[in-house]
Amino acid sequence: MSAIADAPTSWRGIRSQLGPGLIVSANIVGSGELIVTTKLGADVGFTMLWFILLGCVVKVFVQLELGRYAISKRKTTLEALNSVPGPKLRVSWLVWLWSLMFAAIFFQLSGMVGGIAQVLGLAGLEWSHTVLAILITGSCALLLSIGQYRFIQNFSSVMVASFSIFTVFAVFSLYWTDYGITGAQLAEGLSFRLPSDFMIAFAAFGVIGVGASELIVYPYWCLEKGYGKYVGPDDGSEAWIERAQGWIRVMKYDALLSLVIYTGATVAFYLLGAAVLNGRQIAVENENLMVNLSNLYSTSFGAVGLWIFIVGAFAVMYSTVFIATASNSRLSADFLNLLGILKLDTEEQRKRAVKVACVVLPALFCIFYLSFSKPVTLIAIGAVAQALMLPIISFAALYFLYYHTHERLRPRLSWIVFVWISACLMAAVGLFQLSRAVDKLLG
Repeated sequence: MSAIADAPTSWRGIRSQLGPGLIVSANIVGSGELIVTTKLGADVGFTMLWFILLGCVVKVFVQLELGRYAISKRKTTLEALNSVPGPKLRVSWLVWLWSLMFAAIFFQLSGMVGGIAQVLGLAGLEWSHTVLAILITGSCALLLSIGQYRFIQNFSSVMVASFSIFTVFAVFSLYWTDYGITGAQLAEGLSFRLPSDFMIAFAAFGVIGVGASELIVYPYWCLEKGYGKYVGPDDGSEAWIERAQGWIRVMKYDALLSLVIYTGATVAFYLLGAAVLNGRQIAVENENLMVNLSNLYSTSFGAVGLWIFIVGAFAVMYSTVFIATASNSRLSADFLNLLGILKLDTEEQRKRAVKVACVVLPALFCIFYLSFSKPVTLIAIGAVAQALMLPIISFAALYFLYYHTHERLRPRLSWIVFVWISACLMAAVGLFQLSRAVDKLLG
């Protein structure tokens, strides 16, 4: 297959051109769904079901605009953010704001390392968390440094997909237990009420579906392994326009299909948390996190449910740490290049910097976890930071759409309306949480 493929015009054409380089929204279930969403259900019951649905759906429009811009201009997200008007101190104010979220994500991924260690302990591996954390992060660094990304991605995708299917089955299996979900409970979840403490709901909003960090990373994978790779640079030709339009259609199909899948999985996790954990008054806290979460499956499937949970939770969290490390290594190299700390003029220099980051970042995750040892708290810190970044990312996407996206690649007016609605909703959620935080400080 050539590096630049013709624009697909049918589903058969799409299937024939996907090849090994196309990146789909692979990691459709992560710590946001398994831990943060489930904790929200455990804390507030069914009240926030409508909010979970909103959090999944609203971000896909911004995701696609960032991908469209990447295809149009062949720039990474940080390069794009650096071009937004405003004050600069070596780099744009938006890049500095992103760096704060990026630092907070270290806490989130460190929390997942702790979660994986707890899962291995639940499986009967009686090693200290220090040894387990070193093995988890060390294996991640080793596999990435020797280039085993695709094997882990494919294997974990199958495992995560299977776990998601079992999660949906677990929801329906509740009807044969004392925790079956009723129509009245679903109606309560769609009644647009808010809990007294909005913090965990806000954290969930930041990470479910396509989280803020995934929105930032999405253009990198589009350019390096996906749609942008096959579109090629803009040579001013009509063929390039047709090719770009065709692959933008593929991107939209992929994103919308992923939306259906991850929304279904996220809702299933939330409903299990609301029905089982809230119903049994089991808290999702730092201590005994995975033991308590395993009740989601043992309630529906009995003893076998424990092992379904162990295998599925390990696949979800390890793949999240693995793929996030690969993604954040690229972001780290790009950021240091923009700051002028690294000089990455060639592709070979960039690849070498990414490889080094693939070793350094897991080591930092290990140190962070061993220093704090509170997985739920660590994950919540990263989730809140992502939620705070969403309004900024969404309005940056609008700026790219109006000022930098190729005129012939812009979407229809109806789609632009949805992008504006998405941006405004994300801003509203962020401002609401900010006002709540200010009220607490002043009160």
